[in-house]
Amino acid sequence: MRVAILFPGQGSQYAGMADPWLDHAASRAVIDHASQILEWDVAEISRDDAALKRTDVVQPAVFTCDVAAFEVLRAEGVEVAVAAGHSLGEYAALVASGALSFEDALRTLDVRAKWMQRASEERPGAMTALIGMSPEEVRELCDVAGRGDVLQVANENGPRQVVVSGSMGAIERAEDLCRNRGWRCIRLKVAGAFHSPLMEPAVQPVRDAISKIHFHGPAFPVVPNASGKPTQQPLALRDLLSRHIASPVRWEASMRSMAELGASWFVEAGPGDVLAKLARRAVPGSVVRTVGSPEDACSVAADLQHSGAEEGA
Repeated sequence: MRVAILFPGQGSQYAGMADPWLDHAASRAVIDHASQILEWDVAEISRDDAALKRTDVVQPAVFTCDVAAFEVLRAEGVEVAVAAGHSLGEYAALVASGALSFEDALRTLDVRAKWMQRASEERPGAMTALIGMSPEEVRELCDVAGRGDVLQVANENGPRQVVVSGSMGAIERAEDLCRNRGWRCIRLKVAGAFHSPLMEPAVQPVRDAISKIHFHGPAFPVVPNASGKPTQQPLALRDLLSRHIASPVRWEASMRSMAELGASWFVEAGPGDVLAKLARRAVPGSVVRTVGSPEDACSVAADLQHSGAEEGA
């Protein structure tokens, strides 16, 4: 068995998401360390629904929970073959692989989150998931609903799930058009038009922050959002991370890449289960698990050990 670990991003947060991790030494250490670096209590603020609506708060908080989940999996002996993270989750994937230190990743992500919050306030926008539409239908919708405003594909999550990002007017027109045609759309719990040109004010400050940190050779391949292809080259990881704020998240391609590397177990580590649902659709027949608590991590570790013993019998 080869294990692929998936780290969720913004939109997966929920009030109290850090609390389960306070009960295990490995994850508690992550939350305490993050709180010291950020100079605010990650567990406490993660209980506040209002605070979790702010990009500058939710991104470091989700990242901390992602890494906390990974550290428990590692403490329980789970060996990872490949990693990917959805949007901000890519920072957690880089930490899990050893390509970035936790401290460098968190401080850089803090810069990213603050600038994305600022960009969202300066250039208001939103994101909505389109369910059941083909890529051709999504492109047509963007052309029709855009009307000169920003509206483009932000997340290529699957063959029938694409997220578009853009100005408020364009998003509202796109949603109206979807409903009129009998398609489903779901507005995402994010504060702005991420992975679109409306994030341009954040691009250079984040690139500057990324340029100041050291990237190591990862212990296993990481699949960056901007390419959807695995790499273990530190320079490529740096370049692709610096591009992904305004680039689409190529998640469907990322899942195919992980399957091509032989991954048969897909473990979502962090809050929510969005990536697990996408994995089940993208890689039929694979084992898919979610880890939102230390108990979940222990269960995954035990099941992997049992499966390994059966294979070796």
